[in-house]
Amino acid sequence: QVQLVESGGGLVHAGGSLRLSCAASGSIFSLGSMGWYRQTPGKQRELVATITRGGITNYVDSVKGRFTISRDNAKYTVYLQMNSLKPEDTAVYYCYADIQVNFVSAYRPYWGQGTQVTVSS
Repeated sequence: QVQLVESGGGLVHAGGSLRLSCAASGSIFSLGSMGWYRQTPGKQRELVATITRGGITNYVDSVKGRFTISRDNAKYTVYLQMNSLKPEDTAVYYCYADIQVNFVSAYRPYWGQGTQVTVSS
């Protein structure tokens, strides 16, 4: 079994910062791309940022210059540093990781349980 456990969400004033973490554990043979999505009620889940195993990053335009994604491959952990937060960043943030559980299986995405980020104006 594979688990992704997130931490670091909370309530912050506009302009503040938060750092999200997501650690993968369990039967992991190989870890591929990792990333973060977010979702607000009544809206589709939105891709926020991704990072490949080699460290190539990609961001949605609305967070460029404010959010930074990084990873520690030895710890199977992905981070999201969020600076200059805005009320519109309020959402439940979900991490994902593409994981291969053995050498014959394909990579498939696994998801965290979600962590609430609330930015007050």
